[in-house]
Amino acid sequence: MQIWRSAGWPCRDAIEIDLLAAGLVSLRATPEGHETVHLTQAGFQWLALARQQNRRALSAHDRLAEKVAVHLMDAGRVVWRELSLRARVEAEVDGVQKVPCEPMPYPKALWPEEEAAIERKASWRMARPDVFSVRNTSVQAYLQPVVHEVKASRADLLSDLRHVAKRQSYQWLCCECYYVFPAGVAGLEEIPPEFGVWLLHGTLEDGRFEMARPARHAPCELPFAVWLALAKATPMRLEVDEPAQASLDNEVGA
Repeated sequence: MQIWRSAGWPCRDAIEIDLLAAGLVSLRATPEGHETVHLTQAGFQWLALARQQNRRALSAHDRLAEKVAVHLMDAGRVVWRELSLRARVEAEVDGVQKVPCEPMPYPKALWPEEEAAIERKASWRMARPDVFSVRNTSVQAYLQPVVHEVKASRADLLSDLRHVAKRQSYQWLCCECYYVFPAGVAGLEEIPPEFGVWLLHGTLEDGRFEMARPARHAPCELPFAVWLALAKATPMRLEVDEPAQASLDNEVGA
C-alpha cells in the first residue's frame, strides 16, 4: 500500500527485495538513470485480496468503530483508535460512585498533606476509548476533544453502562462523549443524560448515522500526559479509495 501511494521511490529494504522476487513489484529505470518501484498486475491482485480478507476478519464492533472514525475524518477531525489514556476518576464514597456532569476540577496541592487528601478523593485508571478525536486546529481552546464509545450489541452496551468509573474516565478526557450503536439496541432513556447518542440505521456497509441526542458539553483542557500519548500515537488516515460516508441527519457539531 505504501508503494501504491508513493511516487515509486525505492526504499532499498528487505521487504522490497521480497516483493521484487515474488513479482509483486517491478523496478523501472528512466533514461536519466533514476529507478522507481511500481506494483505489477499480480501486486494489484494480491493487494485487493488482502484488503478483502482484512475487512472480513473485522468484527462487527471494529467495523462500526471504523465507520465512525471515517465519518469524523470526513468532517475534518483528527482521529485516533485504540488509545490507552490515563484518566482521573472519582473514588468511591460510601461504596457509591457519582457521574459528574462536567470534568472534575482537581486543585494543585501546596503541601504534602493536602496532596494526600486530594488523592483520597480521586483515583487513576486506564481509559481505552473506541474513537477519540479533536478538531484540526492549532488553537487549543478550539480542539473540542470528543469520545465515541461503540457498542455493536445490547449486551455490550449494558455491560459498559454498569461501570461508572469507566464512564467517568471517558468524561475526564473530553468535552463531549457519545455512545454509538445500531438503532433498536437501546432506548435513549437507558443512556445517562450527559452522554450523547448516535444511531446507525441500516447495515454496517451502507447504513447512515443519526445523532439521536447531543451530548452535554463541558469545557475540557487536555492534560500534558494525554498530549504526550497523542504525540506518540499515529492518527488514522483516510484510504485513497475509501467511499464517501453517509452524513448525519442532524449536525453533530464536529
